[in-house]
Amino acid sequence: MTYRAPVQDILFAMKASGGLDQLIESGVYGDVDEDLIGAVLEEAGKFASDVLAPLNHPGDQTGSHLADGKVVLPEGWKEAYTSWAEAEWGALPCSPDHGGQGLPSMVSMGVCEIWNAANTSFGLAPLLTQGAVDAIHQHGSEELKENYLPNMVAGKWTGTMNLTEPQAGSDLSAIRTRAEPQEDGTYRISGTKIFITYGDHEMTENIIHLVLARLPDAPEGTKGISLFLVPKYLVNDDGSIGERNDVHCSGLEHKLGIHASPTCVMSFGEKDGAVGYLVGELNQGLKIMFIMMNAARLAVGVQGVAVAEAATQKAMEYAHERRQGKSKDSPAGEMTEIIAHPDIRRTLMSMKALTAAARAICLATSAATDVMERANSKEMRSEAADRTALLTPIAKAFSTDIGVEVASMGIQVHGGMGFIEETGAAQYYRDARILPIYEGTNGIQAMDLVFRKLPLGGGAAVKAYIGELGETAREVSEANVAAFGDMGERLGKAVEALQKSTVWLGENMAANQDAVLACATPYLKLFGLASGGHYLARAALAASRSGDAGLDHHIALARFFVTHHVSEATGLADLVMGGDLLVDRNSRLFAI
Repeated sequence: MTYRAPVQDILFAMKASGGLDQLIESGVYGDVDEDLIGAVLEEAGKFASDVLAPLNHPGDQTGSHLADGKVVLPEGWKEAYTSWAEAEWGALPCSPDHGGQGLPSMVSMGVCEIWNAANTSFGLAPLLTQGAVDAIHQHGSEELKENYLPNMVAGKWTGTMNLTEPQAGSDLSAIRTRAEPQEDGTYRISGTKIFITYGDHEMTENIIHLVLARLPDAPEGTKGISLFLVPKYLVNDDGSIGERNDVHCSGLEHKLGIHASPTCVMSFGEKDGAVGYLVGELNQGLKIMFIMMNAARLAVGVQGVAVAEAATQKAMEYAHERRQGKSKDSPAGEMTEIIAHPDIRRTLMSMKALTAAARAICLATSAATDVMERANSKEMRSEAADRTALLTPIAKAFSTDIGVEVASMGIQVHGGMGFIEETGAAQYYRDARILPIYEGTNGIQAMDLVFRKLPLGGGAAVKAYIGELGETAREVSEANVAAFGDMGERLGKAVEALQKSTVWLGENMAANQDAVLACATPYLKLFGLASGGHYLARAALAASRSGDAGLDHHIALARFFVTHHVSEATGLADLVMGGDLLVDRNSRLFAI
């Protein structure tokens, strides 16, 4: 089976959840229209199916390796990337100032899903390059922009971000990488970074590293961190490639999944120090790096959607092919396709519904990003910025948890064959398992949601959002559509549970911080379920109002999700408002 891009599902989600029609009509998207977006998604789907998907399983089996100091990627990888770059896919979301096409974030995220569903290991390279381009575009000097962005936008050079060190994982205040200022205005960087995705490879002629480091006299903690651009090869004044910089890959991690994507240990300054260039102001590096991280968090959420979609397609195909057992409609003496078994259909429906909910949340987040960046009204941009901030941890954490859950369900549909590597079902689970970990673990996302995002605007941002969710529940209830069943009532109860939990968190945030921290993760799940139900219900309303029977499956999908998954909301709310009693640090359960 090869991956088939769900172009119509993505487009429908853009319209129902992201408000695509309104964004086009209001002029926020300029001259970008639905026909153009559809054409872009179709072409991306063809490239993904024809070029990227066939490399996915072989790349997983071969993996990347280190030979004679060079990172060797699986066969066909470089040729695929060259074709991808020549088709100008890397320029899609980038500013026209540096050769980009300037298409909206929602389009970029739709295409991001397609790359990563076809081949997650491949999709990581452009994902990180885009984050580096954004950081340089917003904070780099004019000289850095001129010297580096055109080739990065064109895909001739890739980009990385270098945060983590052996002693400094999520706690970046412990960073030890040093930056020594030089008389010519450059810096000499020395230190070790770990878990650097595509830290080295031979796909492109240069790699541009963005590196967090601190000057000798910098303040302690995160306040003393600066950001530096460190190229693999120095760039001459005429733009040509110069001598090798003092940065090398000293090792590759052996991982559970994403085998074809090289995860490098990077050594800076083993000789005279790697030449680096300051990005932005001194001691403001972490603030700038968060540009990359926030963009990457949404993109990683989309990776969760992507893996879930690919795993669902594979499980669906297997369920139609595999014959096992009998059903009430089986001919005498014959086994039936397992799609005939109700529990298999329930599992597949869950896979499809969870995937659709995660996709909707991610596209709604990217739509808010577009309004934040493109709207003419300052007030609209400000409100959209708060909405983007509020939804980003949901998009990242809820969607990546779904990626793992759906991939696990895919293995279950395959039965024993799912546990066998040859079928390819296990790869999705292995690849998905990193997604809730990197770009800030999902526990960190939950804490970010509760302590940073709920207080936005004095709570106005979350209040407005929950109000929209409640309005959707009322619309569904009042629509009087038989196919909706009790979807409106169930969704209304979930919104009420979210509202009560949010109020409780606000009341306890200062006085009982440990209790709030203990329930942040179930609260994020509650938030994600209510949000997913909201967006799928909007899709059901749109399908019903269209009168197009070909869209009725969106109604069935929404009703299933609300009935089978959103119904967890009330239990999660009880857990949020009392679960801290179960994680007392002094409990003997935590003794070694």
